[in-house]
Amino acid sequence: MNPSTSPSAADRGQVSVCMAAYNGAAHIEEQIASILPQLAHGDELVIVDDASTDNTAAVVEALQDPRIKLIRSSTNRGYVRTFEAALAASTGEYVFLSDQDDVWVPGRVESMVAELQHADVVASNFGYFGHQPRRIESLRLRSADSSRRWANLLMLWIGVRPYYGCAMAFRGSIRDVVLPFPAFLVETHDQWIALVGNLRGSMAHLEADTLNRRLHDNNTTPKKARSLLLILRSRIMLARAFVVALMRMRGRRSARP
Repeated sequence: MNPSTSPSAADRGQVSVCMAAYNGAAHIEEQIASILPQLAHGDELVIVDDASTDNTAAVVEALQDPRIKLIRSSTNRGYVRTFEAALAASTGEYVFLSDQDDVWVPGRVESMVAELQHADVVASNFGYFGHQPRRIESLRLRSADSSRRWANLLMLWIGVRPYYGCAMAFRGSIRDVVLPFPAFLVETHDQWIALVGNLRGSMAHLEADTLNRRLHDNNTTPKKARSLLLILRSRIMLARAFVVALMRMRGRRSARP
């Protein structure tokens, strides 16, 4: 599907794809080429370049697609704040997260939007290429677990529920709960979004692989087991995030007339 044959975004609601980019010139064009054919007229691909030192921004600009919204950051803020900026700049009814170096499977947008008709957040499975995944990276989501929110939250907190931002999307109607990210959140923005979805009792697990994740030496995902201290810090951070999400949802309910 190309822009000339794509349906209008009005037919299914506008899709915003949000990408954090940093020194991704080697792979970002291939990733964008797998995304754009799935976008309709009126959709957008929001790319925030995190002060790359290579020609990532120039590669994106050279594509000259009107659906691409490139935002250049003057300072390097790290991937969490860069994703936050991309999400904040999005306007779509359906908001997708995207890494700069993967390859989307055809039909990804349609299948995930279909899940978002009955859930606020959707997470899918995915394949790998480049390197072999570690055992923990090979864990899979099951659709039967979608509604098991307390089990999902516990497994998320332990660190064995495979919620990856590159395989997630959410309804734009919950932006005010997802954003801004908690100030103390320095990693796992994807688990924050999954936490929100599960706490709302509105999480969908899509068992199909909707992308192929490129494994290489520069992935932000840790390549080896963490120290006990780092694991403890991460669990405390997620526990704090749980409290923040609860407070936001309660505030949202109390604000309703």
